[in-house]
Parts: sequence; structure tokens; C-alpha cells
Amino acid sequence: MPFIQAKVTMPLNADQKELLKSEFGKLITTLNKGESYLMVGIEDQCDLWFGGKKLEKGAYISVSLLGNAPSDLYNKMTGRVCEMLNNEFGIPGNSVYITYHPVSDWGWNGQNF
Repeated sequence: MPFIQAKVTMPLNADQKELLKSEFGKLITTLNKGESYLMVGIEDQCDLWFGGKKLEKGAYISVSLLGNAPSDLYNKMTGRVCEMLNNEFGIPGNSVYITYHPVSDWGWNGQNF
């Protein structure tokens, strides 16, 4: 039951949003989760500041998981997300923050897991 929320500074068209969603679907397997229950939220044209300076190209990515993953997998996921954002959208890794949120109670379809 993962959820990935992406906030990016630049505007994204429908094809770019679909690409980002698809890339997250591939990358979530890094944390031993599948795309079949992955929910993705994308907010573009967000104002983000880092070190007091407004970012022209930047991103904040929040990853919530039912349960937890080992730290080495979070580290691997961070590297892969930063690489993807740089390759596909020109967002440098030093303008990306990624947070991980393990969740013990997760509801879906009228009940909790």
C-alpha cells in the first residue's frame, strides 16, 4: 500500500505526468512493493525554496508505506528517484528532498490492513 506524493516546481503536461507516474511504478519495486496498489499524487508548479533560494527546478517526494523497509533500500530508492528526476526532467539531485513514512495502520476499501 504505497503512496508517492510528488511536488515539482515546473509545469508538467499530461504526458509528463504519465511518465512520472509510470517511473514511480517501476521504482517502487526497489522497496519490495508492487505497482498494483501504488497511489501517486503529482503537484506541479509548486513554489519550493532551498537554503532560502527559490528553486527553478526542484522536487519534494514523499513516500508512505504500509510497514517499513530496510535503510539500505531507502538509500537505493533515493538514488534511483534522483537519477530519474535528473534524466527525465532535468531536476538535479541537490534540489530534491525525499522523505519516507512507514505506516502501521492503512485503510482501504472500507477496512484496515
